Amino acid sequence: MEIKDIEYTCPYCGKTFETRLYEAVNASEDVDLAELSRSGDIFKHLCPHCHTDFMIQNHFVYHDPSRKFMIVLSNEDVPYAMREYAKPMVEKGYRLRHCKTVRDFTEKVQIFEDGIDDVLVELAKYDSFIEFIDNRKGNAEEVTSIEYQSTKDDVMKINVRTDDKGLSFLIPVAGLEEVVSSQQDRFQLDEASFPCVDSAWIISLYLEDQQEEMLH
Repeated sequence: MEIKDIEYTCPYCGKTFETRLYEAVNASEDVDLAELSRSGDIFKHLCPHCHTDFMIQNHFVYHDPSRKFMIVLSNEDVPYAMREYAKPMVEKGYRLRHCKTVRDFTEKVQIFEDGIDDVLVELAKYDSFIEFIDNRKGNAEEVTSIEYQSTKDDVMKINVRTDDKGLSFLIPVAGLEEVVSSQQDRFQLDEASFPCVDSAWIISLYLEDQQEEMLH
């Protein structure tokens, strides 16, 4: 566990107060803080003046030695100092990831705790989005989020949400694994670089295909 006490100006009332930021949590040692991390509540703060609560997204490292994964939450690139010891961790079987938002971070923790490959999840989310649009269930502009919910009996549940409704898709994991296995070069990751495996990443892969088709 790593902490830092700071002075922070409330974005609502403009008054300053002291608060504590957690910068690193070990899931095996800091059980209570790990639970707050999984829910995202560790980033919530309460202004003692106007009693408004809000989120502060600070640089944060979540380490789960038992499941062998580490996630860095940051708006910026993962520091070079962290990349220096990444390779030995990968050699021990670790999955290393970079998340840019709290929502992506909490989802990523759940995915890894469920024992699922996040590449499969992003592929499932992309396929669900395409099906949502192609089957005229809605327009792309209406989609507010696409979320991983759970995996049970080798079936993944993905929720596509809009402002006024939501739609769930059930996707067999075996089919996703077959796609990734047949296109290993496309989905290959450099674990030691703390890859950011998210919607932007999966979309970029298919945009590359479209650009290549246009060139040919």
